[in-house]
Amino acid sequence: MISRPPASRPLARRNRRGAVLIVALLIMAVLALGLASYLSLNVNSARQAQRGFQQAAAFNLAEAGAEEALWSFNQANAGSAAAWNGWTIAGPAARRTLTGFELGSATGSVKVHVDNHAPSGNARPTVVALAAVRAPGTPEVTKMVEVTLRRRTRFSAGLLAKEAVVFSGTRASVDSWSSDPDNNPATAAVAYGTDTRNDRGSVASVSVGTRSVLVNQAAVWGHVYTGGAQPEVGRNGSISGRDTPAGVNVDPARVTTDFTATFPDITAPADGTPIASLGSTLGTAGTATRWRTSGITLNGRQTLTILGDVTLILTAGSGARAIDITGNASLVIPDGSSLTVYVEGDVLVAGNGLANGNVRPATCLIYGTNTSPAGQSMQIAGNGGLRTAVYAPNADVKINGNGDVMGSVVGRSIDLTGNADFHYDESLQNLDADMPFGVEHWRELTTESARRAKTGLFDGW
Repeated sequence: MISRPPASRPLARRNRRGAVLIVALLIMAVLALGLASYLSLNVNSARQAQRGFQQAAAFNLAEAGAEEALWSFNQANAGSAAAWNGWTIAGPAARRTLTGFELGSATGSVKVHVDNHAPSGNARPTVVALAAVRAPGTPEVTKMVEVTLRRRTRFSAGLLAKEAVVFSGTRASVDSWSSDPDNNPATAAVAYGTDTRNDRGSVASVSVGTRSVLVNQAAVWGHVYTGGAQPEVGRNGSISGRDTPAGVNVDPARVTTDFTATFPDITAPADGTPIASLGSTLGTAGTATRWRTSGITLNGRQTLTILGDVTLILTAGSGARAIDITGNASLVIPDGSSLTVYVEGDVLVAGNGLANGNVRPATCLIYGTNTSPAGQSMQIAGNGGLRTAVYAPNADVKINGNGDVMGSVVGRSIDLTGNADFHYDESLQNLDADMPFGVEHWRELTTESARRAKTGLFDGW
């Protein structure tokens, strides 16, 4: 019998133990590598989360800085002497640094620069806000936003209603132009024409009802806005613009169904020279005058001619007829004169209607001051061409005519009868110097070139 050498068995056992040890070491190495990768992933995730939090916080701070500037503008507009307290004023510019924002382990601050803190006329001030968020052990995060402001306007659309806008004719149209494109009333007004015609003839209703805008057979060259429902367009109706493809009757890019708007009430002035009755003329050429009377009644062939810049406060209350023009009578505003009417009662301008000889519709302003639940009724007809701007948020307004209607109408409801061509005067948006400011344009400055162009505003702070 041949036997195995005794020394070979211990050697085999030692080889087996060495192999097990190597496998164990390899497993431990793999586990260590996985654990290290897991820890690294968690650390990176935590850093990314922290970074994301800082970026979001910086963005919110930048917006808060811009809102602080907007608040100061509107406080100043309301007459507050403390509107710009805490700001450093340097000529037309204003600046402010807001600090002390505690954001968990991070802290934040925002610098705000305003290029024109006391704008006049139709100026559009610009606000730039630079926010920074700092946290221990991480780089600083900054965000920059630029906001352009403009005064809000009562005449933000050609036809604007709380409830319905209805076109009752079979061949009506809507478009726009600007009678004052340089925003300077001292320069000559620009008449509407084929060469000045624009595709911004906006029709709007905040109503969410299914019949909020009945375009029917009208041709809207502009936009239609509703609070929720699609506008109703007839077979021969259309909503289009310059960029609408040929053959498209309703351009979906020109219909918006999430429209909102505010309708601030108008309060009539308390002053004005009382007069018992009106003659054939009112006012003095080249002079601004203010008058107060119960109402205007014209019939037969009577006319009332406005001379100079006349403000007329009509005191007839809700439910009474404050303006009653019938027969062949007419209210005449010659070129160079203007009329502003504050009226609470109902309005009927029929007969030869309202004849405004000026190019600018802003020369005939009708403000409805009624705030009762019943509201007021307004029916206005033009003689050939009707140029007026009506702001009566609690009135049912009916515009009669088959000619040109130029200006803007704001009412509880609006009904355009006949086949009038309605031309929205875009310059009416610049009319209300007493209105608060709102945001016209907003953008975050994200590119290096855009940020570099504004960084100098904050040098030396």
